[in-house]
Amino acid sequence: MQQVISELMNGSFGEVRLQEPLAPYTTWKIGGPADCLLIPRDKEQLIGAVKLLHAHGVPWMALGRGSNMLVADKGIRGVVVKLGEALNTVRIEGESIIAGGAYSFIKLSVIAGKQGLTGLEFASGIPGTVGGAVYMNAGAHGSDVSRILQRAEVLLPTGELVPLSNEDLGYAYRHSALQTRPGIVTEAEFALRHGDRKEIAAALAAYKDRRLRTQPLQLACAGSVFRNPEGHHAARLIEEAGLKGLRVGGAQVSPLHANFIVNTGQATAHDVLTLIEQIIAEVHTRFEVKLVPEVLVVGER
Repeated sequence: MQQVISELMNGSFGEVRLQEPLAPYTTWKIGGPADCLLIPRDKEQLIGAVKLLHAHGVPWMALGRGSNMLVADKGIRGVVVKLGEALNTVRIEGESIIAGGAYSFIKLSVIAGKQGLTGLEFASGIPGTVGGAVYMNAGAHGSDVSRILQRAEVLLPTGELVPLSNEDLGYAYRHSALQTRPGIVTEAEFALRHGDRKEIAAALAAYKDRRLRTQPLQLACAGSVFRNPEGHHAARLIEEAGLKGLRVGGAQVSPLHANFIVNTGQATAHDVLTLIEQIIAEVHTRFEVKLVPEVLVVGER
């Protein structure tokens, strides 16, 4: 590991930070340190770094905006590759919009709307990156990534760039093949269509207003914690189980939206995980429904 860190620091791979706390890099504001945080400045540095890590057999993971993710209290061993400016790109070609993996998914929906392109309105309330959205098959308001994704460019753990089609990604509800076949989404192309700018703007505004009214965005959180079970809404089950406001340490089931767990100030990953376990157990006891978290838990507990 020390040899790899030395090569990263002395080579052209980007900024290197050792024992870097990860809480500031996540929307939950929770998480211990990474042995090494690497921030490439462009795609070439990213590819070179991944090839180096692969050659030395060093474990690593990619980090976008840190939404929909819980970093364990002891942090992450190996290298965390922070995707920032290296993949923060966007361009429009006809009815397609092509964005880098680190581009804001919300911002992408706004840009598409301003260009009179419809199909991305559902993304206006989904915090996170384009890469994260492709990885999770993010969705809302009756639509999701699988309905509009044309192709994705993915950097494999070997450092090889490969094109993947919608079919290659094996989409299902909140699932893609990337969850079992790791890789970094460096770019994604979405097939949209021309629409009425005023109607698109109205939809974006309505979704934004609903999000502000119904989600606890004033506190650190990671979006929805649980997937909706078939035939049910996770938030409704949690609320009907009487769990709104339930606290463990600094973690609390939001009194505003029961499928959100908020950090009231000093929450640890252990607090959140304990609260998740209590919610799963109580909902199962009350309704015989097994809630499944959609939050990605990473690191050493």
